[in-house]
Amino acid sequence: MDAAEVKAHVRVYVLVFSALAVLTIVTVAISYIHLPTPSAIAVAMAVALVKAGLVAAFFMHLASERHIIHWVLILCLAFFAFVMFLPLGTNLGIEPLWPLSR
Repeated sequence: MDAAEVKAHVRVYVLVFSALAVLTIVTVAISYIHLPTPSAIAVAMAVALVKAGLVAAFFMHLASERHIIHWVLILCLAFFAFVMFLPLGTNLGIEPLWPLSR
């Protein structure tokens, strides 16, 4: 790896770090804006998702990895979304998948 390649990699890392710092400031600023709780959570989660994507793509080197790693990441995100939205079924009148002991 020559000096130009190292310089290009360092530039990318500095840009990603700068973006993460700005997004952290945005997250703190969101906490000072008086939004309704669901809206504040949605906006904060969106910012956190972008930050997590930047970290995974650049600092964990997923942006340059093989195709299979991307599919595993998508599968994990889909499973996470399924698990997070599973309790909503009971609010919509859908019977739970397991009996509740009362």
